[in-house]
Amino acid sequence: MEDEKINTETTESQETDNRPLFLKDARYQGELHNAPYALSVTSPKIEPIDKRMLKANAHEAMQHQAEQQIQMLKKQAELLMKQAKAIEERLEISHAIYKADINFEPVINGIYHLYQKEDGTQVLSMVAPYEWGKSMPFSHYLHTVRLLGDRTWDVIS
Repeated sequence: MEDEKINTETTESQETDNRPLFLKDARYQGELHNAPYALSVTSPKIEPIDKRMLKANAHEAMQHQAEQQIQMLKKQAELLMKQAKAIEERLEISHAIYKADINFEPVINGIYHLYQKEDGTQVLSMVAPYEWGKSMPFSHYLHTVRLLGDRTWDVIS
């Protein structure tokens, strides 16, 4: 009678077990000290995890990592903005130089000097301010510039 009862219970538990066949007979086969659960009474005590602490630690680590990445992106954005501003300034001075009177063909990487006449017009010259001596024909020295490969001008001084 008891055997019939055990067989009935076994059959009922097998019917409700929806696990794949290979998992139904699965038991831990590895090293005893690596087992994910206690295998004997003498096995070390396995403490359940504190989910609140786990989540709090994960949240703190996530927040720290995200803040680091945000700071890095902000620094990169600042650098890009600084570079964009430098290009805009170079473009502005380049427009001014190309509006100036140029009586020669500038050479890439050549150093030239920008002057302003009494009437406000600008002139690009190969002669430096210190090379004129006492008789500089222009009212103001503005900049020393270099022609770059992209045909924009870089202000040296």
